[in-house]
Parts: sequence; structure tokens; C-alpha cells
Amino acid sequence: MSRPVRRRLAILVAALAAPPLACALELPVVARSLSNGLRVLVHEDHSAPVVSSYVFYHVGSRNEVRGATGISHLFEHMMFNGGRKFGPGVFDDLIEGNGGSTNGYTTRDYTAYLNNFPREALPVVLDLESDRMANLAITKQNLEQERGIVMEERRLRIDNEVWGVMDEALYLQAFVESPYRWNVIGFMPDIAHITLDQARAYFRTYYAPNNATVVLAGDVDPPAAFRLVERYFGAIPRRHPPPPVDSSEPPQDGERRAVVRKNAELPAVMIGYHVPRAVDADRASLDVVERLLGGGESARLHQDLVRRHEVATVVEANDTWGIDPELFWIYAQARPKKTAAALEERIDAVVGELRSKRVPDDELAKAKSQLRSEYVEGLKTVSGKANKLGFFETVFGDYRALFRLEDAWRAVSADDVQRVARTYLDRTHRTVVVLVPVPAPGRPASGRPPRPGGVS
Repeated sequence: MSRPVRRRLAILVAALAAPPLACALELPVVARSLSNGLRVLVHEDHSAPVVSSYVFYHVGSRNEVRGATGISHLFEHMMFNGGRKFGPGVFDDLIEGNGGSTNGYTTRDYTAYLNNFPREALPVVLDLESDRMANLAITKQNLEQERGIVMEERRLRIDNEVWGVMDEALYLQAFVESPYRWNVIGFMPDIAHITLDQARAYFRTYYAPNNATVVLAGDVDPPAAFRLVERYFGAIPRRHPPPPVDSSEPPQDGERRAVVRKNAELPAVMIGYHVPRAVDADRASLDVVERLLGGGESARLHQDLVRRHEVATVVEANDTWGIDPELFWIYAQARPKKTAAALEERIDAVVGELRSKRVPDDELAKAKSQLRSEYVEGLKTVSGKANKLGFFETVFGDYRALFRLEDAWRAVSADDVQRVARTYLDRTHRTVVVLVPVPAPGRPASGRPPRPGGVS
């Protein structure tokens, strides 16, 4: 039940682009915390008679331990199995019966549950969400049912998927101690051996009001909305805070490499560089670097690898935002008769030029315009606004960080770009995964899937 949360779209520079001196965008938000610790954000938007609700639980795969990886994602599935008041299957039936839709997704940093519905259904939605927060049905039958679904998802998304195998190999090689090391879906043996007692203990620890944020956006009156949230969630008891996450990672002092052999048509390369956490002062400059390298067909990687030297069919870059230090990754798939070595050579040349030469002012301005275009695009719907507010409250620790993005990007200079490229896009800080295609008798080669995001 998942859709990608924060993955950059390739958007035309002209679309929704603002002039360089445009004021930063802000949304009206009223924020409160209940006595049990539940954080509540309400954004009022009466442009349409609809509401979007998100419940962000501050638990993702970073909160897991070896031997129980995948339990956060497993719980995303478990949360649709009913509670004390509403039984199995009732959640979906009631939401859809009231003209709405429901979904959920899991990331390394959090798990989110979302509903979009007519404004009249708000009490029903809050009743449903509070019931599963307080009284989720965690039974052996439910556990085994969802375990089987998640194991099949593991096979489809990772074990039998070229992108999934490469992505998992990249993080396993790049990180040694950080819990970002394992994939959100988890390792198959761990998924297979999660016990009922482990599941119940995990729920008691992390699915608590003082470990969650409720976001309501749309056709709502804030005072009335807070009264409803208090009515349905206020009696749920606060629990002991979850244990802190040890995200320490020893410095990487040399390049790491891995080879993946998989049924595929063409070679590919994925390179990951260690970068700081989302709240770091250098993040905005790295965002601009991402756009310079991978911001569509006019960006440097596409122009060099796809157009000029014709060694790649696809090339992408992504500056991943995380609570803990993450990876800036570059992915490229080779053209027929081209090699992974040719891809790597050209990527190194493009990155090397960014490190050694000052980026022109017009190219820098274009990258910033792309970032703002995507930023505005993500706030066009009440669901998009609710999702962004919850993401920033959870990952950045303050929803208002959303409104500081534009100023941070606008302040990035050409010197900043060169400095962060030299600091972070360095061979000693990187991990390289090379895909070697291996034909499988009687089976078609696997293709390139959509870009990854949260998982269901």
C-alpha cells in the first residue's frame, strides 16, 4: 500500500518557475500537542470540499535491529487488520464507502498512513485511525497473513528485480554500522522469523501518541478539528519514549566496490557518496548539485553520457534526505554494446569537472528554478501539502523547515557548489555497484523499474 514519498520529478524549468527574488512560499498552519504527546498540525484550505489526513509514526527501518529487519514495513500491512471497535476489512470499506481512499508507506525514517476524503467523513476517519493506534488486532493469523504478503513483496521488489538488488547492495556496502544499511523491506530470514511477541512489543513501543504526528489539510476549521482529534485520540495513554537510535558510522577511508550478477539486458552502474543528514547546512548546496548533475535532459550527466558520448540510455542523480547521514547516488544504464566501465569513466569526468570548475551563473540559476518548480508542484494538492508538512515535522524536526527551503537554495553560490562537490563527491567516500548481466535460460531480461521510494 505504498507510493514513493520524496523522489524528484523531472519538471520543465519554465513550469511554475519563480523569479530569483520571489518571496518564499508559506502555508497557514496551526500546531498543537495533546497532553498525551500527540503532535497535531492543521492546514486550512477551503478551495475544495475535501480533506487529507496523514498519521506519521516516527518509526522506520532505522529503528530496527539486526535479526528483526523489516518489522516496520510489516506493521504497515498489519495496521489495516482492524482494532477493537472496527474489525478486519472495515477500515477500507468505511473509507471507500464515504467516498475516500486510503494508503500507507514505510521509509527508513518513518511510517505514514494517509486518507483522502470528503470533509463530512472527518469524524469517521479519526475514529478509525484512533482505534488502530490504541487497539490494533495483533493476532497469529494476521501476522502470518501479512508475513506472506511481505515476503512475496521482497521477492518481487528486490530478489527478482535488478534495481532492487543494486540498491540493496549499494547500502549494504556503503554502511557498516548505521541502521540505514538494510533495505526497508528487510532481510528474508528476519521477516520469516518475526514472532508474535516481537510484533506486540514493537507496537507498544512505537505506535504511541507521543511518537506520532497527525496532519489534517483541506476544508477544515482548525478549532473544530482540534476538538475532534482530542475526542478520538485524547484518551490514548502516553507510553515510554522509544530507545534512541545509534546512527554512528565509522568514516569511509577508501572506495568500496561490489558486483551484482543478474538477469538483465544491459550493464549498469550505481555510485553512492556519503552525505550529511537533512538538517545539515550543506544539504541545500547538495540539492543544487543534484539538479546540476541530474536535473533532466539539459543536466550535465544526461548531456555527457546520453547525448555527447552515447554510452548511457538512462542516468539519474539523487541527494537523499534522511534523519541520519545518507547517500547521494548516481545511477546509469549502458547503451547496447557499451560497458559499465565506460559509464563509470564518464560519470567520473562529469563529477570531476564540477569539482574543478566554477559553475556558470545561468546554469546555477536554472538548477535553483528546477528545485523551486518541483517544490511548488508538490504543494498543489491538500494531500501533497499534508504529506510535506508531516515529512518535515518528522525528518527535520519542524514543519516550518519546509518554508525555509527556497531561501536556503537561493543562498547557494557557485563557490558553495564547488566546495560541497569537492568535500562529498570524492572517490574515498564512495561505493560503486556494477551490474553484470547474466542471461537466464527461458526468462526475459529484467528492465529498469521506476525510481524507488517508500515501500508498501
